[in-house]
Amino acid sequence: MREQHHIISYRTLTLVWIALLVLTVVTVLVTRFDLGGYRVLVALAVASLKAGLVIAVFMHMKHEGRLLRALLFVALVAIAVNIGFTFFDVLYR
Repeated sequence: MREQHHIISYRTLTLVWIALLVLTVVTVLVTRFDLGGYRVLVALAVASLKAGLVIAVFMHMKHEGRLLRALLFVALVAIAVNIGFTFFDVLYR
């Protein structure tokens, strides 16, 4: 099997890094506002976006084939379902 190396420019890496910093600031700012139950939802959405950026750019997943991306998607959905069941378990005790 032949490996292909994808070179990502410093500009792209810097932009993603800045985006991650901005999203971190957004996560901190969300805790300052009274959004009720939506605070956790917004924080999880921002965290998911940050994880997506890291997986796509720093882990080079955007250059991988469809099969590997589909397997990653299935794994992430399985993890999300397990975390969701854990939240339901904690909520209804």
